[in-house]
Amino acid sequence: MSHPSIQHYTTFLYTRDLEATAHFYEELMGLQLALDQGDCRIYRIAKNAFLGFCEREDAADNPGGVILTIISEEVDRWHLFLREHDVVFEKEPTFNPEYEIYHCLLRDPNGYLVEIQRFDDPAWGEVV
Repeated sequence: MSHPSIQHYTTFLYTRDLEATAHFYEELMGLQLALDQGDCRIYRIAKNAFLGFCEREDAADNPGGVILTIISEEVDRWHLFLREHDVVFEKEPTFNPEYEIYHCLLRDPNGYLVEIQRFDDPAWGEVV
C-alpha cells in the first residue's frame, strides 16, 4: 500500500490577543485571510500552506522553540517595510555562512520568533 496523499499544510499557534495578531499578519505582513472561524484565523502562506492562530487563555506569554520562517528574495525590502511600521528587529539582515542564508529576525505580537530568509545555498533550488 502506498502512502496516503497530503493536500495542504497548516500550523496552528495560540494567541491571547487575536486582534493584535490579525493586525500584524494581515496588515503588516500582508497575508491573505483564508478562513475566519471566530476564535481562530487561518492565513494562506503559499499555495497549499497555511498558518492559523487561535485565541486561547492558556497561550504562552513568551513562547519558545518556535520559529516562523518566511522565505523571500526580498529580505531587505521586508526589513525596511516593517521598520517603517515600527517593528523592532532582534537581528538586522545579515548573511549566515553556516546555513548559506541571508535573514533577519523579529517577534510577532505573541512573542513568536519570525525569520524572513533568503536561501543562498544552491541546493535549496533543487528542493523547491
